[in-house]
Amino acid sequence: MSTILSVNHLTKKFGYLTAVKDLSFTIEKGNVYGILGPNGSGKSTTLGIVLNVVNKTSGDFAWFGGGTSTHEALKKVGAIIERPNFYPYMTALQNLKLVCKIKEVSEEKIEEKLELVGLLDRKNSKFKTYSLGMKQRLAIASALLNDPEILILDEPTNGLDPQGIHQIREIIKTIAAKGTTILLASHLLDEVEKVCSHVVILRKGEKLYSGRVDSLQASFGFFELKCSDTDKLFSYLNSNEHFGKIKEENGLVTAFLNTELDAQTLNKLLFDNGIIVSHLVKRKESLEEQFLALTKNVKS
Repeated sequence: MSTILSVNHLTKKFGYLTAVKDLSFTIEKGNVYGILGPNGSGKSTTLGIVLNVVNKTSGDFAWFGGGTSTHEALKKVGAIIERPNFYPYMTALQNLKLVCKIKEVSEEKIEEKLELVGLLDRKNSKFKTYSLGMKQRLAIASALLNDPEILILDEPTNGLDPQGIHQIREIIKTIAAKGTTILLASHLLDEVEKVCSHVVILRKGEKLYSGRVDSLQASFGFFELKCSDTDKLFSYLNSNEHFGKIKEENGLVTAFLNTELDAQTLNKLLFDNGIIVSHLVKRKESLEEQFLALTKNVKS
């Protein structure tokens, strides 16, 4: 698997404020990466540095193994890091033709990219008549005109209604399925969980986690259980080394696992100990629950 981008000990200071602190991560070809963190965590600053619009304080980064200059490498990158800005009285087609001239690429891909983002039937409509979601989709089409190896998106669904959010996320999945690597910054856990294969979690410029979304914190999940004798069930689970935190609310017992345990094995263990459950479901902790567990011990 080839490396698209490597970031090594990157730091950015704005006076006394450290926006990015000793940050390192790697982007491999063919994956969808999310940089996740609340506002002010350094996401946009990090993207600005690797796109050469913000100067780093220290550390370094390299595109495509470092064999070419950043200027040349960025010709293989598509990026949207600000709100879409096209000429309002020009049509989508006219705006994209202008982008092709600026990027020095052929106009032959314009209709293909408009179709990809669902705007081909509105290609002759003026940009000022577009909704916010349509403007964002046109920006994505624009960023794809040079057939980039990686597409970078900063908060791609910000300000959109639920339908607009869904459309953008489906487009991202389609682009990724065609083999384009994607790096998106988001403060939305739900967005990263639904779209990304890998995540870098930032808080106040520092990396808390980097790796696959599905292996974040190596969670073993939890069981939800109901039983006519809740006290007996609670007591047994508390004495079982498989479980850590256990809580009960309105007759529903939630037991978090410390180790791997499947539902069939647990059911048999309970039955052997004279406990008959009326409800037993195994669930995996959401990214939100794991994110909160990851950040709760970090100093503010």
